[in-house]
Amino acid sequence: MYEIVIGIDDNENRARIQAEEVLDMPFADETVHVTLQHTFQDAGEDHDIEDVAAVQQARETLTGGGLDVSLASSTGNPADGILDTADERDADLIVVAGRKRTPTGKVLFGSVTQRVVLDTDRPVLVCSGRDT
Repeated sequence: MYEIVIGIDDNENRARIQAEEVLDMPFADETVHVTLQHTFQDAGEDHDIEDVAAVQQARETLTGGGLDVSLASSTGNPADGILDTADERDADLIVVAGRKRTPTGKVLFGSVTQRVVLDTDRPVLVCSGRDT
């Protein structure tokens, strides 16, 4: 079984693009399992990952393409959530969405994508932020 972890934020279009990129991979068949990981920023509140529209979008796209999908959620730092889930699932691939930011914006606001790429030894697919 080939395990993919996709970090999903709140943007439905980015989630759809990430799911479509996975489906376009030549090995995307019944031997692939995908975990959609979403991190809630505000700890202490009751959250349900099933209520996140972007997660719903990615799940519908992937299951419509015949892939098996699980959900995982966390609170706090999104990069930590993605990396922890990838470790827990022993992921073969992490998929994240890139966003255009100026160098100053990256310094001020950080970059989940950059941190995931730099803090893992697993392969990472960075999907284009096109149309977002």
